[in-house]
Amino acid sequence: MKLIQAFPGMPNKVTEVEVNSFLESKLNLQLATIDEEGYPIIQPIWFLYDKESNKIYEATQKITKKAQNIYRNPDKIYFSIDDGNLPYKGVKGRVAARISEDIDWNIPIVEKLNIKYLGTTDHPLANMILENTRKGIQIVIEITPKFFSAWDFGKSM
Repeated sequence: MKLIQAFPGMPNKVTEVEVNSFLESKLNLQLATIDEEGYPIIQPIWFLYDKESNKIYEATQKITKKAQNIYRNPDKIYFSIDDGNLPYKGVKGRVAARISEDIDWNIPIVEKLNIKYLGTTDHPLANMILENTRKGIQIVIEITPKFFSAWDFGKSM
């Protein structure tokens, strides 16, 4: 993993272990894509981080603006995840994305996302998302970070 210190003058660097731990949080990922007119669009989404592959997964309906932007321009995407509580910390980076419409591949990822954020796959929202995945309405976006830029103001002392 290529790790950049977002604030190079900090006395203590953010480590890869800390980034991996942070990426397991239940915070939303802010995904920035470019629309058909060249404007950035930022959308909060649930995410699942696989530290073995350094890939981030998310699910959305294929008709959403973010999905359409990724289909059109999969290499100009940025993300940010930050904790608004003191001490402020976060991870951001530039990514390349790939969209999967493979229902059998998508279902286990969508199940893990539902468990992470809802605690179960028996929640009505989880049922709707899984049903949409089975119907091919819901897709999975696999994002591969080109780098992680991290900060943790709790390490400033």
